[in-house]
Amino acid sequence: MSALSDDDSRIPAIKSKIRVVPNFPKPGIMFQDITTLLLDPKAFKDTIDLFVERYTGKNISVVAGIEARGFIFGPPIALAIGAKFIPLRKPKKLPGEVISEKYVLEYGTDCLEMHVGAVEPDERALVVDDLIATGGTLCAAMNLLERAGAEVVECACVIEIPDLKLVRMLYGFLTTMVAKPVEIGITT
Repeated sequence: MSALSDDDSRIPAIKSKIRVVPNFPKPGIMFQDITTLLLDPKAFKDTIDLFVERYTGKNISVVAGIEARGFIFGPPIALAIGAKFIPLRKPKKLPGEVISEKYVLEYGTDCLEMHVGAVEPDERALVVDDLIATGGTLCAAMNLLERAGAEVVECACVIEIPDLKLVRMLYGFLTTMVAKPVEIGITT
């Protein structure tokens, strides 16, 4: 596991731009809203720059963004490090032949899909999303890429829910986060 250094002067400004919305989308959830971060061009650029600085020179050829907010952060990272961008979508959103990976949610299941042939064997991949909570979606993304022959180097998320670090260790993957929000509510 790895986090970007809290000593970086850009991180407090980025954290301050993430709005917490109580009881959204349901009671007991403290929703971490990145749309307020996107409204500040400097904070948004600083967020992208932190990831670009980390992944430049790591021989990453694939940046895979998880629908939908991974589509916001993934493409600028991919362009800056010279990698292709692959959207990992919800079912029935991609035309053509796809491969799928189902995963378990708190109350049900979901699925990610990727175009067949989007990843070549032995390509080095970075998975990008806005937030890591339980790690289920990230694990599904990793499984999908690995089934296609990619080596997942790391997962990059803007926000981490701090009480769930054990989940990430159990899944055994490395995740880099920019912000660790203070006020989080998790319903069980």
